[in-house]
Amino acid sequence: MRVAFSPVYRYRLPPGHRFPMDKYTLLPEQLLYEGTVTEQQFFTAEPLTEEAILRTHTAAYWTKLRDNTLTRKEARAIGFPMRPDLVARGRVIAQGTLECARFAFRDGVALNIAGGTHHAFADHGEGFCVFNDIAIAANELLHTGEVERVLIVDLDVHQGNGTASLFAQEPRVFTFSMHGARNYPARKERSDLDIGLPDQTGDEVYLDTLRRHLPGLLDGVQPDLVFYLSGVDVLATDKLGRLSMTLQGCKERDRFVLESCHRRNLPVAIAMGGGYSDRLATIIEAHANTYRVAAGLYD
Repeated sequence: MRVAFSPVYRYRLPPGHRFPMDKYTLLPEQLLYEGTVTEQQFFTAEPLTEEAILRTHTAAYWTKLRDNTLTRKEARAIGFPMRPDLVARGRVIAQGTLECARFAFRDGVALNIAGGTHHAFADHGEGFCVFNDIAIAANELLHTGEVERVLIVDLDVHQGNGTASLFAQEPRVFTFSMHGARNYPARKERSDLDIGLPDQTGDEVYLDTLRRHLPGLLDGVQPDLVFYLSGVDVLATDKLGRLSMTLQGCKERDRFVLESCHRRNLPVAIAMGGGYSDRLATIIEAHANTYRVAAGLYD
């Protein structure tokens, strides 16, 4: 089970910024400390090529990122201070997701410590997302002929609006987003399947809903590869989430997704997505559960 990680994942932010950037240091440390993974399982990707970027993002947007010429409004929509090292970081993360997909063909599963940047559109970024790593990976694999059919299972609490937009006219990619109906973004895009959940949805309703839909999707779409966005902002403790799931419920969600894919011999590439609980320890525990479940199934 290979895990994509690089120290560049942690990006320097102003004091008090609401994004929990420390998780990119603490999560791999926790996984090593408890023995869920070893040092040998980690790999660091090279930066994504410009050619691969342009299969998903427009030349105009890429030029602004490359030259650091986004307008204040465009940078504000992303939510991070724009510096060249943010763009370099995004290129390494996106390549990590692509390589995770390739490792998943061999090993059944692979995970990226970062990624899940599903709010990035072809021509702009927003919501802490610069490049759309899963879309980039899917497009690259389709281009090379490594896959013919892809299923994206997006269980972050926020709708994958950028991903939905990018694949709206691409029949080879099926986009499934289960998210908070009244949460960001205010204007939703149209995925192939959207399930909007009411505020305060807890474990029982959430898991029942997932169990009713996911198996049919896996069997109906018959993908060559599944991308799983395992955001942990579904927790009741999450400042931006508005759902009411427990840590155990979130872990059971991961278990159901991975067991469903494992049973069907479907390779899964996992990106972490969001998590904004007040206690950083809660975020780390929830993300670590994804790795623990995967290790138990595939190692």
